[in-house]
Amino acid sequence: MQVVPREAREIRGIRFLMKTRLLILTLAILGGFYFVTTHGVPGGTSWLTHTPAAAGSGASGLGDLGLAKAEASPGLLPSEQNNIMVYKKALPSVVNITSTTVRFDFFYGAVPEQGQGSGFILDPQGHILTNYHVVSNARTVEVTLYNKQQYKARVLLTDQGHDLALLQIDAKGLQPATLADSRGLQVGQLVYAIGNPFGLSGTMTRGMISSIRSVRGPMGNLISDAIQTDAAINPGNSGGPLLNSHGDVIGMTTMIDTGGGADQNAGIGFAIPIDTAKAALNDFSKYGKVLRPTLGIVGLPVGPDIASQLGLPPTYGVLIERVAPGGPAAQAGLLGGTQRAYLGNTPIFIGGDLVVAIDGNAVTNDRDLAELMDGFQAGQTVTVTIYRGQKKMDVKVVLGNEGNPTTQV
Repeated sequence: MQVVPREAREIRGIRFLMKTRLLILTLAILGGFYFVTTHGVPGGTSWLTHTPAAAGSGASGLGDLGLAKAEASPGLLPSEQNNIMVYKKALPSVVNITSTTVRFDFFYGAVPEQGQGSGFILDPQGHILTNYHVVSNARTVEVTLYNKQQYKARVLLTDQGHDLALLQIDAKGLQPATLADSRGLQVGQLVYAIGNPFGLSGTMTRGMISSIRSVRGPMGNLISDAIQTDAAINPGNSGGPLLNSHGDVIGMTTMIDTGGGADQNAGIGFAIPIDTAKAALNDFSKYGKVLRPTLGIVGLPVGPDIASQLGLPPTYGVLIERVAPGGPAAQAGLLGGTQRAYLGNTPIFIGGDLVVAIDGNAVTNDRDLAELMDGFQAGQTVTVTIYRGQKKMDVKVVLGNEGNPTTQV
């Protein structure tokens, strides 16, 4: 039998008492925490949710929050109703276009690549208008309608000069788009774009006409009177319709200005005016190809500095460097340059006629000339105002066809 000294027995008793008190205190804290988190604290506030705990509110303690409830069927604003009308009217005529091209990898293996674009139906026969750059170099083209039905498409016509392409599918029950006129458009008009941005089919955005200006298209082509808009246009929208507030097509979305950043919308998008597309389609219907009127010249834009150095009377115009042999200008007697000179390091020919107007419309540079040509037709007779030396003259010219800007497939 072991005898424990008295002092040791007292120490053990004190330790046991302290452990007991600690255990009781721990149980009390745990019990209090459980009570507060499930029943709330005096004053009716739940410590966990910071929400008044009402009697009978249940374990959550939320009670009646007094949420404001909207009417069962709130009315739509007139602007919202018009947005919906435009969407419902135009959507069935908008299609998604998937083009498949082939590239070759490092080992010269064929690798298929797909591109996305948009388009819109022109008639019940399945003709579809889109951008040339959407189907450029495509091996196969597939069209998906708004109802998800898919069809193989045939490319009937490509017109790189206008960035247009005409497709056709074999389908029934198609709903054509309604084509308006793009003449008389006003900055500030509301416009809508429907297409397939980033592969998100059936997407509509709204904006306004920001400006009417001529720009260079994605293929380097000049787009006369292009419709600039702040409606969100992104990759995949190309070829889709730009609509007025009646849901009628006034243009075809073709490109965006990213401001040098990523390839996405920066609030500046452009559309080809629908009148340009209609003129090209009219040529194709009549002649089987698109006719691009031309004077048959190679010109140099002239400003005040060059005009002063050459001793030209006017301070603007397009100086004819060369005329195409047998072309419209040559047949009308217009003259090209005869003297070789240099503009910086660029060789030019001077001494030819200076074009300053066509049918009374001023020609100040090559862009003016291109815009005026878009307003004429091949075979049309126009009056070209020129300076030959110091003498001003009017010459009648029968416009020719630019050559081979279109391909019929």
